[in-house]
Amino acid sequence: MSDAAAMNDWNQQIIAEFRANEGKVSGPFEGAPMVIVSHAGARTGTVRLTPLMALVEGDSLVIFASKGGAPDNPDWFHNLVANPDTTVEYGTESFPVRARVAEGDEREDLWTRQKLAYPQFQGYEDATDRIIPVVVLDRV
Repeated sequence: MSDAAAMNDWNQQIIAEFRANEGKVSGPFEGAPMVIVSHAGARTGTVRLTPLMALVEGDSLVIFASKGGAPDNPDWFHNLVANPDTTVEYGTESFPVRARVAEGDEREDLWTRQKLAYPQFQGYEDATDRIIPVVVLDRV
């Protein structure tokens, strides 16, 4: 099985668990706020679903394009930049959002808060030379 196929199977298991348990999952994400982000492919338009840890910021949700510290950004990040109007699932709700990349002080504040709450994000930062993008999902 390819790495992409294995990741897709793993994501599908997390999505199924999320939906069966009102937005809660076990394993490495147990207790963490989770969101399922729908995103249309930047080139293909194919709609995909990606489960991600989130930071709740008022009415917005914040996600982090860490990709486990990989040298490149995840596909979902490129897709949201190209197609920022989408939907998310959070808890038992599904609602429309508009994605925007946080910049400057806003990015630094959100990123620092995520690293303090979930220290593995510091490890992701240490593992890569890129600046990990922070994406705010604002309800519309």
